[in-house]
Amino acid sequence: MAKRDYYEVLGVAKTATEEEIKKAYRKKAIQYHPDKNPGDKEAEEKFKEAAEAYDVLSDPQKRQRYDQFGHAGVGGAAGGAGGFGGMSMEDIFSQFGDIFGGHFGGFGGFGGFGGGRSARRVNRGSDLRVKVKLSLKDIATGVEKKIKVKKYVACSHCHGTGADGADGVKTCDTCKGSGVVTRIANTILGQMQTQTTCPTCGGEGKVVVKKCPHCNGEGIVRDEEVITIHIPAGVAEGMQLSMSGKGNAARHGGVNGDLLILVEEEPHPELLRDENDLVYNLLLSFPQAALGGSVEVPTVDGKVKVKIEPGTQPGKVLRLRNKGLPSVNGYGTGDLLVNVSIYVPESLSDSEKKTLGKLDESPNFQPNKTMKEKFFDKFWRLFN
Repeated sequence: MAKRDYYEVLGVAKTATEEEIKKAYRKKAIQYHPDKNPGDKEAEEKFKEAAEAYDVLSDPQKRQRYDQFGHAGVGGAAGGAGGFGGMSMEDIFSQFGDIFGGHFGGFGGFGGFGGGRSARRVNRGSDLRVKVKLSLKDIATGVEKKIKVKKYVACSHCHGTGADGADGVKTCDTCKGSGVVTRIANTILGQMQTQTTCPTCGGEGKVVVKKCPHCNGEGIVRDEEVITIHIPAGVAEGMQLSMSGKGNAARHGGVNGDLLILVEEEPHPELLRDENDLVYNLLLSFPQAALGGSVEVPTVDGKVKVKIEPGTQPGKVLRLRNKGLPSVNGYGTGDLLVNVSIYVPESLSDSEKKTLGKLDESPNFQPNKTMKEKFFDKFWRLFN
């Protein structure tokens, strides 16, 4: 099913400020929170959808890519589900708890916002960046690439926990597994309650007491992984795609980072790209331009024949509809623009000079008043 526009999901305009986006997400999160809508799968999906929209629109770089390329620019078309589709509710609470004051406290009246949920910090792996070179053919059709990436992966011996055996990890004694330490101080304004990240476990709620010998208690090891990347048709030089969860693994079984794919476009030997249009410079001989005929021009799919009308003038542009590149957002296909130039030989034999001299005496080879006016008009528009 196609994803909805993120601005539509949060109910904000595309010109919305960071504060307006945060306020809109907070409203949606409260409206569709699972504790407020127990057993309501539709509300749960809307809660996740709002979290995914906020994740993109609250990040200036992600928002810029989304505004330019749509869902394809933030992982919606680069190999599987992007965003929060595969994350648990606790992952989302950990990622977005900041907009509710550090944890979901202060919203009493329905379970999860009254402090019933843990404020434990979930580690996140770092993002990875790779460059992928694409030909115009790849860009025209979309392509699947397999790349080998060196990265941190979950330790296979401890399954990412960092502990040696089931008894190698225990609940933190300092915070009792909550990940935060609450302190109450007496002030002239009365008692003030503050919460800080637990200094013992770093907010994880657990401590490793017996380290895995293979990863030294980190839960991650250096390894290689072959990743299949699905590149959508119509991408452009400098565009960045993302694959959620394909970056470095996180310590102690946290959330994996993302794989960011930077598109590099290989130059074509004959075709130039102008957004979704392609441009080909066709060089005709004088007889070809004067007599007309047919010539072959290259496209991304191979050669095609183009009819040259008799008397074709230099600078004429022939447009081949839908022979360009598709839009990455699916808004049609560009054209192939064939720009006609006339080749003038630099040296001639004596017989060729005589032939051209005779032709020059013919009225048909002399520019008339109408032709001069057309040329002047084109020249004037070019420089004004």
